[in-house]
Amino acid sequence: MSDQHKTPTSLNIILPKPAELVTLPSYMDCHDHHYTQIVIGLKGQAEFEVNGCGSLVGPGQGCVVTSGSGHAFGGVVEQSDILVLNMPLPSQAEPLMLQRLNDLNQSEVYFQLDVQIQRLIHMLVTEMQASPDDLLLSRACNDTVMALLQRHTSTLQLSRKESRFDLDAIDRYIEQHLTKKISVAQLAGSVFLGESQFHSLFKDQLGITPHQYVLTKRIDMAKQLIEQRNLTLGQIAELTGFSGQSTFAHAFSRLQGISPSQYKKRIG
Repeated sequence: MSDQHKTPTSLNIILPKPAELVTLPSYMDCHDHHYTQIVIGLKGQAEFEVNGCGSLVGPGQGCVVTSGSGHAFGGVVEQSDILVLNMPLPSQAEPLMLQRLNDLNQSEVYFQLDVQIQRLIHMLVTEMQASPDDLLLSRACNDTVMALLQRHTSTLQLSRKESRFDLDAIDRYIEQHLTKKISVAQLAGSVFLGESQFHSLFKDQLGITPHQYVLTKRIDMAKQLIEQRNLTLGQIAELTGFSGQSTFAHAFSRLQGISPSQYKKRIG
């Protein structure tokens, strides 16, 4: 399954293939893109969050990810395989295609497929696995599933409550990964939020950016390690996720008003 070791394509000038087989990462990732996607579960279970609303998606279940929607995703049970239908841009889509997309999106973000269409999708996926580079087959899969999707779906009972801004979960994630680089996307994924929504909520609730918050956490941990007086400043810089001692010293001085070495002398 040569197409399976990719995550859903991020913002690109050229649209990806009309239908793709994807294996999701075992961690929460998030992004957005300028085209709409229909995601259908094939194997395992995946966690999805679209515009603040999260649910588990398993075989025979799916969701609509509209263009520009920040969304988080990741496999949570076994290997999580999905079928992704990448929709053309509105300027390139046929009116009937746009109507079907609108009808599907207005019903529910998350949906359940009936047995009949699940069998058809299974047959199409088997063909795609045998001929992963066949673009005509990819297009045929997209067209066929989209033509039937609206008539063979029902509402999927959400498995999760709507995502919330959970500062305790964010703090736990930072604490567990403090020695490494931490991106806003990773923090957003830790609480099942899209990156843009997470950044906005974070700034509204705490008054600072996620980057500033993580930096403060690094410096707080560095102060604790300095106070223990059994590590060098170079070791402390490494343990708190700085790229080097000079970067650490610059950040520490900017936030604390004194250098790490001065702080070490003061507590000594």
